[in-house]
Amino acid sequence: MKAVLVNEFGPIGNARYTEVAAPLPGNDDLLIEVRASEANYPDLLVMEGKYQIKPPLPFSPGKAAAGIVTAAGANVEGFAIGSRVAAQVEYGAYAEQLIVPHRSAFRLPEAMPFDVAAALGLVYQTSYFALVHRASFKPGDSVLVLGASGGVGSAAVQLAKAMGASVVIGGVLGAENMQVATALGCDHVVDLAAADLRDGLREAVYGVTSGKGCDVVIDPVGGEANAAALRGLAWCGRMVIIGFASGNIPTIKTNYLLVKNIAVAGLQWSDYRERDPEGVRVAQQKIFQLWEEGKLKPHISKKLPLARFEEALEDLRHSRVQGKVILEP
Repeated sequence: MKAVLVNEFGPIGNARYTEVAAPLPGNDDLLIEVRASEANYPDLLVMEGKYQIKPPLPFSPGKAAAGIVTAAGANVEGFAIGSRVAAQVEYGAYAEQLIVPHRSAFRLPEAMPFDVAAALGLVYQTSYFALVHRASFKPGDSVLVLGASGGVGSAAVQLAKAMGASVVIGGVLGAENMQVATALGCDHVVDLAAADLRDGLREAVYGVTSGKGCDVVIDPVGGEANAAALRGLAWCGRMVIIGFASGNIPTIKTNYLLVKNIAVAGLQWSDYRERDPEGVRVAQQKIFQLWEEGKLKPHISKKLPLARFEEALEDLRHSRVQGKVILEP
């Protein structure tokens, strides 16, 4: 089969789309013929050896895919050959075939296309756990999403709206991304490239929350926007830090936490996959249900052949992606 193969950690240009041995499922595994894979920013970090988990070399990157079950291990129940599934793994999805533990595979709704299924994987799971588990989101909360036109950000915007947020504010860079964030469902959009972000973001948030501030901040960006967003939180507000797409890991001034009883939490979603697989299954079922109800529509900005993985990842690195990029073998 063909797959993207990483033989050593380093520049993503070192990886090759090449022929590799077909995988064999273990007793608890499914073998999936991949029809669509989700390209994500963490894939860059994994390939470069900068991620918190380093796969054994050589490996294929990729954390989410959708396709058809072609074989199942002896201990697997509930999946038949030909079942249409989505799968979430630590690595391996940039390939024509994927081995996945059966507990990390999820049956697709009958009408769901494979590209949509892949796009509703990692970023929607991440955003769901950030909102529901880490931020204790409840209907009526106001939500500020940084990087609202990107993968995690666009998922957080749609999920917050679908679950009953009173107002969703998107923070993005530039006019084009502001249009995308509005189309995704943001009630108000702030340009994070504007001058005096430190005060400007807070003023914008206060302006659409009657001076209260926002209840929840979802931050996959970091950098200067993080400090500005912290100042825009309401009393007992909750911020969830997901990543640092800006390339800048911020330092939080903890005096702000005391002044307004603010809580700041982090999220490493893959921990839930390993520690609470049933919780992940419930979350995926909820995400699929919201899609069936017409409340979620992942923004797929580009679909590329898997052989062009480097192009997809460079677009992610340089913030040229709005929504999701899907790779198709």
